[in-house]
Amino acid sequence: MSGIGGSNYWEDLRKQARQLENELDLKLVSFSKLCTSYSSSRDGRRGDTSDTTPLLNNSTQDRMFDTMSVEIEQLLAKLTVVNDKMAEYTNTPGTASLNAALMHTLQRHRDILQDYTHEFHKTKGNFLAIREREDLLGSVRKDIESYKSGSGVNNRRTEMFLKEHEHLRNSDRLMDDTISIAMATKENMTSQRGFLKSIQSRVNTLANRFPTINNLIQRVNLRKRRDSLILGTVIGVCTILLLLYAFH
Repeated sequence: MSGIGGSNYWEDLRKQARQLENELDLKLVSFSKLCTSYSSSRDGRRGDTSDTTPLLNNSTQDRMFDTMSVEIEQLLAKLTVVNDKMAEYTNTPGTASLNAALMHTLQRHRDILQDYTHEFHKTKGNFLAIREREDLLGSVRKDIESYKSGSGVNNRRTEMFLKEHEHLRNSDRLMDDTISIAMATKENMTSQRGFLKSIQSRVNTLANRFPTINNLIQRVNLRKRRDSLILGTVIGVCTILLLLYAFH
């Protein structure tokens, strides 16, 4: 496969990859929203005394979770197949002159696939952990309510147990919110780091193509280091003079 036909085949693969990546991005956003709203919706329904409505709502969310999980896994599998085909194309005879550019494009699509796979498994794991925890807390609360209704005793020990249970649930929710904020901050910093790396790569490319720019960048770096040394020396001298004056 070479020439115009090979080029069209490669572009078709890239088009398929971009389309699958866009679909995955939308699916993962919806999937994340479903997992985030799951716990809050359970909290809102927990105060309801009706038994049927929560069960119906929980069942609906569980079915949505299972359906979206299958759809995302299928999209990830399709994207993996497209990446494998792109990798095979890079090894086709006649593409040696374009191999560097092809490998760069392939690596970018592989990185996107890896990021989406990691995000999917992380969100799915968080959802399953929340569901297991909420089921456990709901079971405990149901047992407490059954005990209260069966015995007809509203003693101090039961009230203390309920208050402690509520306190633990609130602490658990606060911890989840803190972890979510930390993860969002980490993802934002990772995105910024990738953006800065991209800028640095472009600057290095321009510097390699234009020696004058490269020399200018080196001079700027040397001047920055020189200014840093001068500033450090001045700060050191001032610090020593302040110490001598203080202990004089």
